[in-house]
Amino acid sequence: MLDLLAKLSKNLILAIPAAMLLGFAAGLLAPSAWMKSLIVPLTFLMVYPMMVSLKLAKVLEGGDGKAQWLAQAINFAIIPFIAYAIGRVFFPEQPYYAIGLLLAALLPTSGMTISWTGFAGGNLGAAVKMTVLGLILGSLATPFYVQWLMGATVPVDLVAVFLQIVFIVFLPMLAGHVTQSRLIAKHGQKAFQSDWAPRFPPFSTLGVLGIVFVAMALKAEQLVARPGELLQLLPPLLALYAINYLLSSIVARSLLPRGDAIALVYGTVMRNLSIALALAMNAFGPAGSDAALVITLAYIIQVQSAAWYVKLTDRLFGKRVG
Repeated sequence: MLDLLAKLSKNLILAIPAAMLLGFAAGLLAPSAWMKSLIVPLTFLMVYPMMVSLKLAKVLEGGDGKAQWLAQAINFAIIPFIAYAIGRVFFPEQPYYAIGLLLAALLPTSGMTISWTGFAGGNLGAAVKMTVLGLILGSLATPFYVQWLMGATVPVDLVAVFLQIVFIVFLPMLAGHVTQSRLIAKHGQKAFQSDWAPRFPPFSTLGVLGIVFVAMALKAEQLVARPGELLQLLPPLLALYAINYLLSSIVARSLLPRGDAIALVYGTVMRNLSIALALAMNAFGPAGSDAALVITLAYIIQVQSAAWYVKLTDRLFGKRVG
């Protein structure tokens, strides 16, 4: 089971489109409304495993302060407003698509930040810290950004969104921290790091694929009625990622050494789409499936672009030493 899940985790570029197609078919062939009851357990399955291996203590470590400040400035002072502007241009009459784009931009960093930084030979310590800081800051800021930027066009219950953030992020984070502490106490830090920590993240992939499947099943009949809808969503997503990569690469190359520069790019372009997807499905009622569809497509672009960017890192930032 773990081997299969690990293979799925490494092949999201194929697994997510497959889940989309299966969900689409299921939504056409059978009633899908009952699948809404799966969203809560799938959300926990998606988020909790990520939290077990999260190193919260990394936030207190120093040594890369400039990279951390630049990353959070890009993540919270620039990218959300770019996403909002793109949403206004492409979705003037479809506010829940715009919310999906905004949610993708508001929740930076994920396990992919650390993985791709490692593949490209960047500073892993800086990437881990960016992941923890981005997750905490993004979770706290998201309800206010959504209310501020979208509250005029979409009814946003600030308390409800914040409660969903608590349920989706902070409760699993607490449960994950307790699990991690108990495993370390029982087996030791070394055994936890080598034997236990790698077992949890693959289950998160199962939750992601389940949520993608449900999101597509719930949207299937609407997509059949409007077949060009998926194509309509690609240009704004491509624009958001292209601008993000360009901005982050220019800042990183201009101001940081190679290792920190690579961490900065992946710490600002990789979004926590799992949490964004869970929030879209849980906090905005039936119309949240529109937002979820945008985020589902973002997975495909994010994984593809991250792989391509690894091939450019030596050209942009110089070859790694040693």
